[in-house]
Amino acid sequence: MSFGHGGMSVLINILGLVLVFFYLPPESAGLPQLLSDTTYLVVLNAVVLLAAVGRLADAVTDPIIAVLSDRSGHRRGRRIPFMAWGALPAGFATVGMFIPPVTGVSGWNIVWLLAIQALLFVTLTAYVTPAFSLVADLGCTAEERLDLATWTSVAWAVGIVVAALSPFLAGVFEGAGMDAIRAWQLAIGIVCIVGVAAMYVPVWKVDEPRWARSQPAAVPVREMASIIMSNPYFRYYAAAEFAYFGGLMIIQTGLLYYVTVLLELDGGLAAPLLLLMILVATSLYPFVNSQAKKHSGKAMVIGAFVISAADFGLIVLLGRLPLPNLLQAVGVVVIFALGFAVLSVLPQWILSDIAEHSSIKFGTATAASFFAARTFFQKISQTFGVVVFALLTTFGRDIGDDLGIRLTGLAGMGLYAIAGLLFLGYNEQQLKTELAELSPQGKPPPPDPAVFGTISP
Repeated sequence: MSFGHGGMSVLINILGLVLVFFYLPPESAGLPQLLSDTTYLVVLNAVVLLAAVGRLADAVTDPIIAVLSDRSGHRRGRRIPFMAWGALPAGFATVGMFIPPVTGVSGWNIVWLLAIQALLFVTLTAYVTPAFSLVADLGCTAEERLDLATWTSVAWAVGIVVAALSPFLAGVFEGAGMDAIRAWQLAIGIVCIVGVAAMYVPVWKVDEPRWARSQPAAVPVREMASIIMSNPYFRYYAAAEFAYFGGLMIIQTGLLYYVTVLLELDGGLAAPLLLLMILVATSLYPFVNSQAKKHSGKAMVIGAFVISAADFGLIVLLGRLPLPNLLQAVGVVVIFALGFAVLSVLPQWILSDIAEHSSIKFGTATAASFFAARTFFQKISQTFGVVVFALLTTFGRDIGDDLGIRLTGLAGMGLYAIAGLLFLGYNEQQLKTELAELSPQGKPPPPDPAVFGTISP
């Protein structure tokens, strides 16, 4: 499963790291501007409108895919067939997002992006929602679900680093004499090939009918939605996740701007900086895993929000601190890694427990629907993050005119502070108590260890 999560991380994070930079680059990037930055209603520009339309349309497909997956009776299982269908076209569509028909400002580029992102989001959803749900299907205990969440988070983090190699590879190709836009396209194509190949590993290797609890659900869509949205645990979880992913999208979208505009460093440093962040975060994963089993996951998540909010505050001051610019960049990514180590693991584990609780209580497997609901809120919040970032760039995104880029740090700090406050309402102890009481009556027997093996971080 971990390979699949790493592969889809590559595709998703290419969009987050590069798309806005590719179409609305700073003057120092050497790339042609491909979309008009003309504003409408004072602050809306083409990138904002495209991101909003695409992400909101994508959010509609999540519950559809989730219900189809939960109710599937396919011989290969409920999740794997969707993942097999979605991976390859999602890879092609991701590359297509960076192949505009006109290498200059043109309305045709807007039309192209509208069309290709529709294909991208449908096919990517067909992979992502079932893949997250399969984690809950495979884990029979809270400890197993935490271990699975830890390993898939490691893979997700590696996927971020692979996606971040695209600016480095583009710089190599440009140095060899290739045109800037072609260099970026080739770099993105290579990275996407790696991502798609990883996405097919669980399709080929995971025997879902044998290893997972894979019984089709028969609950009607409206009733399923009512079960999910009336769940008091999920409501607090979703509110905090909304704020978290909005802030995460801001820092992902802004990384190249922070490096090249605020710190005036080479864009190729994005990959080693992200690699450093991932190395620090993954080195902490065993500690996060063990502490979550002994102590409160809720408290750890709230602490991670506080650390991350403070880190966003530092972004506002980048380039103005009495430290070398490279050291400032390193400091920001290392501090962010502390919160990322927790927030990339524990929320997925918490949601799998919420889904397990609901599945036992209501007598039906609803994991995909819970993860689809999470993805719905995630994509709405990602839309919000991209919109906020692109909106703020209208106040300055170039060296010497960088107010908009600095304001994104304040926006991220506010979102993470709100996330921490919202998560205070999550009643972790009550959920664990109810799950322990319900499990003996409703939980199916665990898979055969000879087949499933033992999962450990």
